[in-house]
Amino acid sequence: MATILLIEDDQNILTGLVDNLTMDGYQTKTACDGIAGLKLAEKGGVDLIILDITMPGLDGFNVCRRLKEKKNKIPIIILSARIQESDKVLGLELGADDYVSKPFSPQELMLRIKAVLRRTAAPPLEAATFGDIKIDFQKYEAIKNGKTLKFTANEFTILKLLLQYPGVPVSRHRILAEIWGKEVTSRTVDTHIWNLRTKLEDDPSKPTHIVTVHRIGYKFVS
Repeated sequence: MATILLIEDDQNILTGLVDNLTMDGYQTKTACDGIAGLKLAEKGGVDLIILDITMPGLDGFNVCRRLKEKKNKIPIIILSARIQESDKVLGLELGADDYVSKPFSPQELMLRIKAVLRRTAAPPLEAATFGDIKIDFQKYEAIKNGKTLKFTANEFTILKLLLQYPGVPVSRHRILAEIWGKEVTSRTVDTHIWNLRTKLEDDPSKPTHIVTVHRIGYKFVS
């Protein structure tokens, strides 16, 4: 089973999480502050991180930010008592895969963990078909109504990222981190999305496949 790193300063919550995860067959590693948690994550051997926000030393947002800046691909679920929409949006923009608010249901958290692990363990996407469009990512080919579409390498990469997580919002920050790092702004992502829409959508101003998720990013709808 997967190894899960728990970064949580509340000892009661930490103990309960370890017990629940162990009963479900997971292995666990633990840290009680952000600095120690970041060091454990960077050592590797971790399949998923459960991350609190308010912690001594280094808060969860900064832990998440530093990991994603280094292109660390370990999936992250934020588990926090901070329930404002702005906090959830920030967490997802920084690259977290999910955000669970405290107090939480252990059963729900286990389902979220399984869902994230299932998504991130999925085999590489080689091809996709939706509507009248066929995409071959191995050959870098796209066809719509029998006509070949021309995409740049970055456009193909963005499209593949969206298609790997159908119906799941992918943040601008994650797209930036996966393709450009810190070299460009989120406006570059928006421009590439518009270019994709002009090629894929029947009406780019009213997209049905590449849909905007307000204040977060974009998602694919088949």
